[in-house]
Amino acid sequence: MDELQVEVAGTAERLDKNSRQDVRRQTAKILLDIKAVLFNVEEPFTLTSGSKSPVYIDCRKIISFPKERNQIIESAVKILKSDAVAQNIDMVAGGETAGIPYGAWISDRMDLPMLYVRKKPKGFGRMAQIEGYMEEENQNVLLVEDLTTDGASKITFCNVLRDAGAKVTDVFSVFYYDIFPESEGIFNDAGVKLHYLTTWHDVLAVAREEEYFDEKVLSEVEAFLEAPSDWSAKRGGVISN
Repeated sequence: MDELQVEVAGTAERLDKNSRQDVRRQTAKILLDIKAVLFNVEEPFTLTSGSKSPVYIDCRKIISFPKERNQIIESAVKILKSDAVAQNIDMVAGGETAGIPYGAWISDRMDLPMLYVRKKPKGFGRMAQIEGYMEEENQNVLLVEDLTTDGASKITFCNVLRDAGAKVTDVFSVFYYDIFPESEGIFNDAGVKLHYLTTWHDVLAVAREEEYFDEKVLSEVEAFLEAPSDWSAKRGGVISN
């Protein structure tokens, strides 16, 4: 990965591959430290889709930790600047509900107007699912969310913004599952690029190095990350398509 010149807090910082990896690991450690990450291989979580998973993450928990959330937002802005996204953003939109606080913090840090997008329309007209004020069409809007699984729900939000006249080419997510092979195609087909801070693979690496969980649990989590559908099916869960 090429080194990128970034202006952060008035100073020049080069975000190379190692620096990005540091951000990923630091974010993973924050999530582990505040116990936003749960591993349970004996009684797996049943997700909304019906699939079984030994891992669960609650990024909403960060709202209660001022120091940690400040570090998260600082890293978010750093990544957005490094990826040459920040220079082109006119507005920030948070997705209902968990993306709203992150959208607010990022828009505040970048001194940008904010919107939020509802899951379902409220009222009528072009802005029925959007709260806030978009002065004109073709505004470059960054969609912000807390986490991304396969990406499908993010594209729904992007399309709502586009239907209202916004230009949406980028999505930022604090956490990206990075275990579903269809994700890349979903984002590519929608003409959207995903930017994120950390993944399950980063969490697993940090958890193993710092011994947050015993090795038996971590090995089972690793098996899930390598083949989530197979792992779910063996435990009576729905097989993801």
